Amino acid sequence: MVTTIKNMATERPFDLIVVGEINPDLILSGNVEPSFGQVEKIVDDAVLTIGSSSCIFACAAARLGLKVAFVGKTGADEFGGFMCDQLATYGIDTSAIVVDKRVKTGLSVILSRGNDRAILTYSGAIPELQYQEIDLGMLVRARHLHIGSYFMLRKLQPYVPELFRAAHSNGLSTSIDTNYDPDELWDSGLNAALEETDIFLPNETELRAIAGGDDNYQGMAKIAGDRRIVAVKLGPKGGIACHAGATVKADTIPVQVVDTTGAGDTFDAGFIYGFLSHWDLQQSLQFACICGSLSTLKAGGTAGQPTLAEAFSLLH
Repeated sequence: MVTTIKNMATERPFDLIVVGEINPDLILSGNVEPSFGQVEKIVDDAVLTIGSSSCIFACAAARLGLKVAFVGKTGADEFGGFMCDQLATYGIDTSAIVVDKRVKTGLSVILSRGNDRAILTYSGAIPELQYQEIDLGMLVRARHLHIGSYFMLRKLQPYVPELFRAAHSNGLSTSIDTNYDPDELWDSGLNAALEETDIFLPNETELRAIAGGDDNYQGMAKIAGDRRIVAVKLGPKGGIACHAGATVKADTIPVQVVDTTGAGDTFDAGFIYGFLSHWDLQQSLQFACICGSLSTLKAGGTAGQPTLAEAFSLLH
């Protein structure tokens, strides 16, 4: 049982560097489905908010008290400026974000309907981030490196193993949340990247596609091997995790779901917080499920993200 929060003070100014995609979300809420043929339908609400799995994860981590720096690429436009400004309000260091006048910032339009959502994404600058644009000098200033939306970072993909090796040589641990593969190929050098990954954070669909097969536990064990931590998001069923032959399960907490956008990213942040606090696997997974559950209480990926005190109060 966790009774105290471990001291996370360090000589390194950042707990976490996040490398990933940057785009706002335009969230349309309502029990409707779009139809072509110039059919107009009315939604209940529309919100422009922080989007992209990596940014939502970064905000959740910052909300829990971690010191976060972000690396990504935007266009020199309103959406890019909006995202950088929003990240800065969470205390996230945005100095390593590349602003490229040759591209547009990406955008996701999300139709949210209770426990489900449909997403249309314009990738824009998302796949354009290149390895040589990342300041590797930042690695000596952090404890952990996380990559989000691996399959969207097309120009960075071949260099992820090299980036993670550089992180390890500077004393950082590493994690990946691939998110869904829009091409549904589930490859793009991922195996080489996973060889350098300490924590893999898929959802159930992604786990089965990447590991092959329909058995979550076999899939986890296959990817985890002898040393890797695998924590799997099961939506309303909670989560499962394994490490070094040990397997644990945790449930969600009962909440009145408003919007599931970003719940998995907030789960990831909770898990990484537990890992960096040196909690055991069960405690980290339970905390992750609490964080993911609480994030669904409000619309958008970040509005419902809990503070450390809010989430910790429910951890037993």
